[in-house]
Formats: sequence, structure tokens, C-alpha cells
Amino acid sequence: MTTLDTNFPELSAEQSEKLKSFAYHLVDWNDKINLISRKDVDNVLDHHITHSLGIGKLFSFRDETRILDVGTGGGLPGIPLAIYFPRCRFHLIDATAKKIMAVNDIIEKLELKNVTAEQVRLENHHEAYEFIVSRAVTRLGKFTAWLNPETISKNHRHDFRNGIMYLKGGEVSEEIRETSFRSSVYHLSEFFPQDFFKTKKVIHLYR
Repeated sequence: MTTLDTNFPELSAEQSEKLKSFAYHLVDWNDKINLISRKDVDNVLDHHITHSLGIGKLFSFRDETRILDVGTGGGLPGIPLAIYFPRCRFHLIDATAKKIMAVNDIIEKLELKNVTAEQVRLENHHEAYEFIVSRAVTRLGKFTAWLNPETISKNHRHDFRNGIMYLKGGEVSEEIRETSFRSSVYHLSEFFPQDFFKTKKVIHLYR
């Protein structure tokens, strides 16, 4: 049993297999283009997939929730979350064409029907989503400045407010103050015992 299965015992056998298959394809593509740090290749399940699924530990999304993954890189956190929430709809964007090419190939190989990917910058993307997810693309103030007014839907269907779920490590208070959003900060060390998660957080930004 892997740490992924230990941390997420609720995963079905199919979900677990797809997540591990994603890890394989991510590493395979990483040999061709830089998607993740080379030093993380041996820890892809913990450092990338479990980390991405930290959002799923904290928030449960209703069926048909529309979620945008910004700066997805190799499909993180969007693809693991799409496997974890198969009845939600994910759109993954990145400014780099080669990364989207890799992501689309992985989506096809995993036969994920609830995921699409597009090469576009956030500031040029004008569709509405209930939630935006991202992994430390830039400082929070800069990230929120890229948002168009309509990007976060005002149709609230959850017990928690529509907004941004941002995965980031270290001290975040100063960055949060750079935004105009309200916030809640969650520590992933409360859920995952591995040392990697000691400083890792999920920041929920909302109006």
C-alpha cells in the first residue's frame, strides 16, 4: 500500500490506479519537457499528487461544479482532483503550449471525460467558474490581479464561498494582505504526517 492509499483510504481501486497511472505519465513526459523538479521524480505521489489532493481533504465539491486550474503545468492540481471528483468539470489552463500538449496527451491516455485543457493566460480567459485551484504560480496579490471580474461565479451552491483554493508553503500572511479577498488558511500537516507537508497550506480566498 502506498502513502497515497494510506492518506486517502476512500479512493476506489479505479481512482487509485488512475492516480498512479497519472504519476507514471507525468514522469514520462518530464523526461521530454520540464513539468516538475527532477529531484521530485522519486516522490511524485507525495510531493505532487497527494499535495494536489489536499484540497479534496478540505473541500467536497458538488456534482457538476466547474473548476479552473490556473498554471496547471503538468496537470497539477487539476488532474488528481478530477480523478478524485469525477462528477465535477475541470478546465486546465497554462500559457506554455508544450505543457498543454503534455496535459492533453495524459488526459487522453487516462480517458478522463471531465477534464479539458487550453493554452491561455488567466487574464485572457473570460469564462466563469465556481472555484479556481492553483499551486504556487506566483504571489497571491499578482495572481488575484490577473482575474477578470466574471471569472469567479456569483452562483454559490456550497457551504463554503466560491473562490480560490491556492496550494502554497511557508509564510502567507503578507501575501494574503496584498489581495482584496477574505481568507481561510488550512495546514496540510494536520492531515498528512510526511515531513514534506510541515509548511504546506491551502489558502481559500473568497468575497
